[in-house]
Amino acid sequence: MSLTYKDSGVDKEAGYKQISLIKNLIKNTHTDGVLSDLGGFSGLFGLDIKKYKNPVLASGTDGVGTKLKIAFMMDKHDTIGEDCVAMCVNDILCQGAKPLFFLDYISTGKLVPEKMASIVEGVSNGCIKGAAALIGGETAEMPGLYSEDEYDLAGFCVGIVDKEKIINGSNIKEGDIVIGLPSNGLHSNGYSLVRKIVFERANLKIDSFIDELKTTIGEELLKPTRIYKDPLLNLIDEIDIKGLAHITGGGIYENVPRILPKGLTAHIDKSKIETPTIFNLLEKWGNIETNEMYSTFNMGVGMVVIVSKEDLIKAEELLDKLNEKYYILGQINKGDEGVVLC
Repeated sequence: MSLTYKDSGVDKEAGYKQISLIKNLIKNTHTDGVLSDLGGFSGLFGLDIKKYKNPVLASGTDGVGTKLKIAFMMDKHDTIGEDCVAMCVNDILCQGAKPLFFLDYISTGKLVPEKMASIVEGVSNGCIKGAAALIGGETAEMPGLYSEDEYDLAGFCVGIVDKEKIINGSNIKEGDIVIGLPSNGLHSNGYSLVRKIVFERANLKIDSFIDELKTTIGEELLKPTRIYKDPLLNLIDEIDIKGLAHITGGGIYENVPRILPKGLTAHIDKSKIETPTIFNLLEKWGNIETNEMYSTFNMGVGMVVIVSKEDLIKAEELLDKLNEKYYILGQINKGDEGVVLC
């Protein structure tokens, strides 16, 4: 008897069904620049460069790490794609770039059309929040490399910024002010440690209800990462932003120094931060030192914005107008420590 591709574990018909399920999800993200439709060999996007004197493309790629394990455990897949978009969009926003388009890549042991469509639903929602058109992607069925119930997810985002308005931290100076924009929880970092704390140290189940959180631990851990497009683009349009730092893996300690010129240190008052309850619980359950917590997690600050003292009042007025919560965390001083938490 002759073999078919399906006999090896790859079901082409399932792939065709997936495409039919995600067509509208993808179209919902499309903006004026989209020139291609689903099914082509590449995604096409037309650049309107009239507003840019010297247009520069900014790009970023990322995944969601072992947060995927939480989605597997809960068998809930409609938010993890939003995390993937957020990780990429937030990074290019840090250069002052406006998101243009996004592509995703999903690899799985067994292609289940409904599950893949659920993942793309999350990607679509993230693209809408980030104003990035979903113009393409790839789903690869890879039996033997992944188990049937598992998959991996990665994404790639491109944005545009005028060369003269690129934000890179080079203009940060002593006396500038550090503003924090809140996270809504863990976002997409530190989940290898989180899983060890929650499921080994605290011996919790994925559906354990936590009174302090008013939800199950699984629902808390699966909260999608915030996308900071609205507050950041509004700030960028109105004032001179000196620096932006997306607080991901490595926390404030690792990410803020990435944008500081040599010889400058950010002095941050951590008492100004309203730290979400999940971080306090993880610290207690795992007996984790406070310094380690701030070196691993965002601890309640998902984005750091650095402005001059002269622009602080205007920045506050803009954030208040947007009903955006924020923390005045401290200021930039001379020193070589990178970050000092007090």
